[in-house]
This record gives sequence, C-alpha cells and structure tokens, in this order.
Amino acid sequence: MTNPVPLVPDEASIPDTAGLAKLARLIYSGADPGPIIAELSSRASADPEDAGALMDLSMIVQLAGDRTQGLVIQSLALESSHLYRCVHGNGTGLRVLALQAPGDFMANTPLDFLFDGSDVTVHYAYLPDNAALPAPLPDHDVAFMGVAESDANRDLLQRVAEVLVTFRKPVINSDARLIVQIARDRLWKLFQASSRVLAPRNSRVNRAELTPLATNIASLGALLPDAHFPILVRPVDSHAGHGLGKINDSGELSAYLAASDVDDFYIAPYIDYRSRDNKFRKYRIVFIDGAAYLAHLAISDDWMVHYLNAGMHESADKRDEEAECMAHFDDDFGTRHRIALGEIASKVGLDYFAVDCAETQDGRILVFEGGTGMIVHAMDPADLFPYKQIQMRKIFHAFAAMLERRVGNASHFSPNALH
Repeated sequence: MTNPVPLVPDEASIPDTAGLAKLARLIYSGADPGPIIAELSSRASADPEDAGALMDLSMIVQLAGDRTQGLVIQSLALESSHLYRCVHGNGTGLRVLALQAPGDFMANTPLDFLFDGSDVTVHYAYLPDNAALPAPLPDHDVAFMGVAESDANRDLLQRVAEVLVTFRKPVINSDARLIVQIARDRLWKLFQASSRVLAPRNSRVNRAELTPLATNIASLGALLPDAHFPILVRPVDSHAGHGLGKINDSGELSAYLAASDVDDFYIAPYIDYRSRDNKFRKYRIVFIDGAAYLAHLAISDDWMVHYLNAGMHESADKRDEEAECMAHFDDDFGTRHRIALGEIASKVGLDYFAVDCAETQDGRILVFEGGTGMIVHAMDPADLFPYKQIQMRKIFHAFAAMLERRVGNASHFSPNALH
C-alpha cells in the first residue's frame, strides 16, 4: 500500500459543508432543525449530486436523533465525493487535511469544534475500507488522523497506519496503532503497574459468556479475574451511558440481558469514586502534545455522571466549583496529579486524546475511558458558563499551537483567530 502522489485538485470541485460545530450549535441551543433540514433536502432533491448538501443533511439528521437515516444519507454523499471542505472564519489560516472514517459522530475526532473561532480551512478525506487516500489530495499544511477507535474502525486503523508511515506532510496522531490501544478492553493494560493511575480491567464478553453468570452456572472470576459484584456492564461501542448498567448480583444481570438486544459487552468492576461530600465528580481532561487541560467537570449525586444529566445548568454552586477548578487547574488538580497525568500522556503516546476520569479518596486518578472521539466544545451558553469560554479558548489555542509547531510556520495562523 503506497501513498498517492499529492497532486492538488481543483478547489471548486470540492463540496463545501457548514461543518459539525455550526450544525451542532443549532441543535444544542434548542432551535428547530426543521427549516435547515427542509432547505438541505430541497437542494439534494434538485441536484442528487450535491454532495455538500447531502453531507450537511446527514449531520443535521443525526444530530436531530435519527442516526440510521443520517448514515444512509451519508453513504449517498460518499458515492459522489470522498473529499469535503469546511472553511472557518476567512479561511486564511492553516490548511488541515483530516482523515476520516464513514460513520456517526463518534467515528472520528470532532475536529470542527476545536477550530471554532479560527480561520482554518479543513479538508475532510473519507477513507474506504482499504484505507486508500483519495487522489489527488488537496494542498495542506498538516494532516490529522481523525479516525477514532471502534469495532467498525479497528481494521481501518491498522491499514491506515501503513499509509501514514510514508506520508509527506506532518501528521497529528500519526501512529494509528496507538488509537487502537485505547479501546476499553486494552487501555487498562497500560496502567497495570501504576500506583497513581487506576484503570479498572475491562473484559470484552458476548451474551453466551455472560448468560452462565446470570444463571449462577459460572463465577464472575472466570470472566473478570479478582472482581466481585457490583460490576458495570455496557454494550461494546456505546457512549454517554447508553445501555450502561450497575449490576449487583446474577439476578440483576439476568434482567439486564433480557432487556438488551445486543450481543457484545464490556464488563468492569464498579469502583466507588464518590468524594467526601458523597458527590460524584467526573473530569474530562484533554491531552495536547503531552499537556493536560480540563474540558469539563461534571458533579452529580448519581454514580453515572454525564455533563448533560449532572444538573450543571441548574446549579450555580456546581458551576462555581467547575469555574474554580478550571481557573486553578494547573496549580491544583494538575499539580496534585502531575506525575499521574504525565504517565497517562506518555503511556497513551498520542499527540491529541482525552480521558474521562475521577479522583479516588486515596489520591489516585481513576480512568473510565480514553479516546480521540470525545467532544470538546464551546457551545455552553456564555451567560451561564462565562468561564468555559475562557477555558475553551485556552484549549483551542493549545491545539492550534501544536499544529503550528508541526508545520513550523506560525504565520499561517491568524494571531487574533481565537479571540
């Protein structure tokens, strides 16, 4: 497998898209997606080869909740073009080539959010199963390996690793094999010997393996060594708590399986990570070129913590704590866990990734999951979360600076792009 000669295609031939961030902000703000869906549908009906309209329609339909239909529309778009362009601001900044996999929003790094407020032009190149790059490639300053870890992407990641070895421009997250290593059932292995990072073993099992445990025929230790109830069970490739269950005994496992229609699961020991005030705190930490940045802190009375269900919008006290944590992250959390954060950065080895984690009462970092597909955004309303705008600009600046270092020419990026 070889890297194609990077000829420059006619820019006018590359379909333009509004981009994920713009469309997601529409949905996140509570606006009715109906008018834009109608407009894009009309464009696609008038010109079935309008791949830009189809790709945007695929995004907005998925964001509106219809993943299946959205992916059908995406496949139609990809029949017309594997290259798409999204221009941020005036488009005079860096030119980024993002290598993508077909799929939903978790299939790739949501780069569009990281360029929010910049003047970057992104060309999204969707890779077929054989990982062949579209040819000719658009001119670019730096490439980004955007394909995130999932069952659907695992073979593609292995194949594209061979392509990137001979790539002629700098590539962020160039070793695609490292992305495979942060799957739930592999990430924990990186920290088995760590005294500062607790990454619980995740075992991948199928329904046939779980059923004997649910019927008391088999023991938990056969599937999850040294573990005991309660355990966590989730479908493979699920996110945001979908299908996640805390199982206290075999009877609850039996009921869980009866209510589920999937066949492959991850199981892990449940770790009680509540703080001394009996609240649960989950941190999303972004690693950029080895440095750690806090993307959000969710605080909840429930063990299953997600930012949207933690009541952050409703509680000024929670927002005040998150603001304080962001303002003093480097000299508080970052200092307290400096060695652990450095260990996570070095063991994972990627230029860009994120982890969801917590603090244990004995002072360790408890890692729930890691990946390159986690959303890091600035969509929260500024009137409720003014501090998050400051923190997100810090993260976006750090990401832009990493790209500039790789390109070696800071003049490509507008100095006022993120202010």
